[in-house]
Amino acid sequence: MSQVILPVLIVFTLFVLISAFFMVKQQTAAVVERFGKFVGVRNSGLQFKIPLIDKIAGRINLKIQQLDVVVETKTKDDVFVRLKISVQFQVVKDQVYDAFYKLENPGDQITSYVFDVVRAEVPKMKLDDVFERKDDIAIAVKRELNEAMSNYGFDIIKTLVTDIDPDLQVKAAMNRINAAEREKVAAEFEAEADRIKIVAKARAEAESKRLQGQGIADQRREIARGLEESVDVLNNVGINSQEASALIVVTQHYDTLQSMGEQTNSNLILMPNSPQAGSNMLNDMITSFVASNQIGEQMKKENEAKGIINKKNRDSQED
Repeated sequence: MSQVILPVLIVFTLFVLISAFFMVKQQTAAVVERFGKFVGVRNSGLQFKIPLIDKIAGRINLKIQQLDVVVETKTKDDVFVRLKISVQFQVVKDQVYDAFYKLENPGDQITSYVFDVVRAEVPKMKLDDVFERKDDIAIAVKRELNEAMSNYGFDIIKTLVTDIDPDLQVKAAMNRINAAEREKVAAEFEAEADRIKIVAKARAEAESKRLQGQGIADQRREIARGLEESVDVLNNVGINSQEASALIVVTQHYDTLQSMGEQTNSNLILMPNSPQAGSNMLNDMITSFVASNQIGEQMKKENEAKGIINKKNRDSQED
């Protein structure tokens, strides 16, 4: 009988000794209870407890954890939107007792507060403001969670609004608005480019016309000088100014006919035209010059006579 009891005692003793020691991992805390009552918190390393009396009630993770909460709510302009809030939290090392005993499920508690804050803040904003002020939403969530969860041994490290997802129809409408706005800007730039081209072309044409007019004026000025010199030369050989002018016109007439004849592809027809045209033109011009001189002399005499009569009338009225 003793041979059976002795091995059992040895095994039991070894079991008791082994169960008296336990390991706690890094960034973990173990909660020890004695007959159901809290005894203490054991940190990382090799730890001791009274066998069969103390037990490990649970282990608490001291690492930074993240909880993603998706909240669906409505904005001020009646658009339903889903926000993904990422909450990074950590158990305070000195408050493991509160974190373990005061909350059954801290994740549900954090989720409830996130829902409450988001559904209180977002309905005050329009959809565009939700995108622009997402940091304000994250700050409001963090502030509310810190006030609530600090009593339970949790520290809220950071809150982030990681996703804003409006309804599919709303996103399609926003994309159309954005596309229309970009097309409007593109059209404005294209119109401005066309305006610049038109203005530049108009300025170039104006400059071309100005230079062309200046060239014509210079050409006519040189022609007039040439005619003046030609008349002076003809006067030196005994040809008066009228005959010289007529001769120059006739010469230009023949020069024009010659230049027209040199153009092989020209379709211009000068009518009427005959071999006597030059002499007829010369005679007609001389005749017109003579007639104009006679008319001018007659008008001059009449004006002088009228001036004499008017002077006599003024003298008689004065007397």
